[in-house]
Amino acid sequence: MCAHVLVAEDDAMQAELIRRSLLAEGHTATVVHDGPAALDAARRLSPDLVVLDLMLPVIDGFGVCRALRRDDDVPVLMLTARAAEDDLLLGLELGADDYMTKPYSPRELMARIRTVLRRSGRAASRRDDPAVRAAGLAVDPERHEVTCDGVPVECTPAEFQILLTLAGEPERVFSRRQLLQCTRGFDRSSTERAVDVHIMNLRRKIEADPRRPVRLLTVFGVGYKLGGGRA
Repeated sequence: MCAHVLVAEDDAMQAELIRRSLLAEGHTATVVHDGPAALDAARRLSPDLVVLDLMLPVIDGFGVCRALRRDDDVPVLMLTARAAEDDLLLGLELGADDYMTKPYSPRELMARIRTVLRRSGRAASRRDDPAVRAAGLAVDPERHEVTCDGVPVECTPAEFQILLTLAGEPERVFSRRQLLQCTRGFDRSSTERAVDVHIMNLRRKIEADPRRPVRLLTVFGVGYKLGGGRA
């Protein structure tokens, strides 16, 4: 089962651990770090599941869950360092589907996510076409296939992971360091400069004119993004 999971966690290290665990399970992930960003991403991206930290800045997890429940039935798995029974009951009353207290093991979190996804059936309804689509690209994490305007594209594992990350959040700018992190496990010896080589090779494969890219764009001084929006 391949799902798109929205991770709302203000601790950057925890968020990255969750994101990498999700990718290892074959899911795609969008990460945000505060309440307003979580609500915006949920409305724009229609995720299959929200992993929601309670201690978010600006709008806390309770407020985010309350707002989500007014608009959608997206499953919510709450995370918190507070183990008080009142917090647990309030989270469940607001409509959370599951609740985990920190610290937790990534393996247990992934098991809980699988259970919630199975129960909700949202990801299962998309199983016939699990591809992430943006800017004329279709990146299929189950079959490990990429097409560009319907034409198959051969990618290395690191190139595939970069495209999957970029296509999951079109128009978001990713730094070289973030893109390097998403290739860990495929190319352990890479440096941030190696990301530029992967991008150059991908442009040769998906751009009509690699010297004047319209899909895989450079944001000078910051990093790269996939332009063109979600298909």
